[in-house]
Amino acid sequence: MDRSALFQKFLTFTSSVHEVSHELTRGVKNEDVTPVQYKILEYMMFSQPVTPSEIADCVDLSLPNTSRELRKLTEKGLCEKTTDNADRRRQLFRLSADGQAMMGRVFAQVQQGFEQRIDGLTEEELQELEKALELLQSKVFR
Repeated sequence: MDRSALFQKFLTFTSSVHEVSHELTRGVKNEDVTPVQYKILEYMMFSQPVTPSEIADCVDLSLPNTSRELRKLTEKGLCEKTTDNADRRRQLFRLSADGQAMMGRVFAQVQQGFEQRIDGLTEEELQELEKALELLQSKVFR
């Protein structure tokens, strides 16, 4: 196995993932959040509660910029801040009910776009796609 060629295919794949993800989430603009705020909310959707440092690391923002965006999201009622019971200095953020509802609307739009992309695939191709995604998740994106 040529690992260099495999790596090039991986780079092409991840680039395509970013491109398709951007295309599918274009409708987020209707939700009155910036692309950076959307990334934060999306991260919170799958990993909560989270600290500002975890968010900054994941979405590649400085900690001061992350704190500013979290303040704006809190003011919009899309996330909530709590204090860690084990360490009172540590702040934790999670989606509010409104934030969860907004992400539900966004994901419904994304699902429609995804379903359009896979429309026309046979049942066998859909099963292959599912297995490929499971393999990528378990072996590469763990």
